[in-house]
Amino acid sequence: MPFNPLEQRGIPLDRQLRNWRELNVTPIDPDHCDPYTRCRIITMNGIEVEAILFSHQFARHCKDPEVKRQLARTRYIESQQQKAVNWLLPGVSSVLETTLAYEQVAVDLTAWVARSEPDPYLKQAYQFGVLEDFDHLYRYANLYEMIEHRKAESVVDGLTEVMPGRPTRMHHRNPVDNVREPYDKARTDPLSKLHALTVMSAEQQTMNFYMNVGPTYMEPIARRLYQEIGLIEEEHVTHYESLVDPGETWWEQLVDHEYNECYLYHSFMEQESDPKVKAIWELHLNMELEHLHRACDLMRRHDERDPAEVLAPELPNVLTFEPNKTYLRELIADQLDLTTLGTGYVREAHERFQAMQEALHGDEAPPSDRVIAEHHQTFGREYRVQTEGDHPVPALRENS
Repeated sequence: MPFNPLEQRGIPLDRQLRNWRELNVTPIDPDHCDPYTRCRIITMNGIEVEAILFSHQFARHCKDPEVKRQLARTRYIESQQQKAVNWLLPGVSSVLETTLAYEQVAVDLTAWVARSEPDPYLKQAYQFGVLEDFDHLYRYANLYEMIEHRKAESVVDGLTEVMPGRPTRMHHRNPVDNVREPYDKARTDPLSKLHALTVMSAEQQTMNFYMNVGPTYMEPIARRLYQEIGLIEEEHVTHYESLVDPGETWWEQLVDHEYNECYLYHSFMEQESDPKVKAIWELHLNMELEHLHRACDLMRRHDERDPAEVLAPELPNVLTFEPNKTYLRELIADQLDLTTLGTGYVREAHERFQAMQEALHGDEAPPSDRVIAEHHQTFGREYRVQTEGDHPVPALRENS
């Protein structure tokens, strides 16, 4: 049945405040849960964090005290939602196990978005990025076996392959080549707006996570790998946030954020296998419906436009976590040797790319290469989980 959140009423805002008992959610069991339940939790944590940060930025640029108060009321509930969602993650999981799950999110979420994206330019942006997250999963899997002597298979459960993608050392580009062309808000499919906001939010949360957990390790190779991949996640946030039309007003962005939360909570509620987690998705959806209506009221009052002009008339097909092995192997075969130049993509190692590589790496192997070398020295092999034979890793052509 089509679901139009603009026609649905949720829980009144003054009934959404939860007490400590209600916020004391039961975490998932990492040894028995569906890995995609954990992926949905990580995704929605990133979505809620983005909603909170956006609301704070909006408040800092807003002169109207009543609007600030309205944002604060909704933002406090969003903060409770974020705590409930993020606290579903089990405390018994190590940081590295959670890291593997973060990269599983990046791989299968971005791959699904790329498959579903109607705009060819935006689709290419997601295809380009997912091959880098794919390689990050492989590097962390090798680190995980070295440090904790466990297999990444215990986390990804065969749903996501663990093998090399575009080599991580090749992800370091001149910052100017990480900026893409934005979609045109007046012409783009509403689904494209949801995709851009979703992937940007997920990558932003990954960037924040690595910035904070990286220095908590004692092992030098772990500290260095988190530092390197954390820098690349900053590039990814630049890559994805630049896809959003900067001409969107604060009010448009506000309703887009609230609509996207409705879309994702509805999507995850529809596919969730854990009854307790599903109940949280349903509760939060009913909260977000009211947040959306309040954001729409603000847009009508201050932007003097009907939100229906910028939002989809009904929610798109549910966003689904599912294996993307065949799709990713096709991308590996076709796009592994791409890099960026300006707002486009090339297969040549152009001057700016080469200069960045030389300045950053010099004569020293980057941490992402060293973790594989150290793993091979320890175990006599690399760690990977795959269903077929290896693929060759093509090099960028020298630009003559």
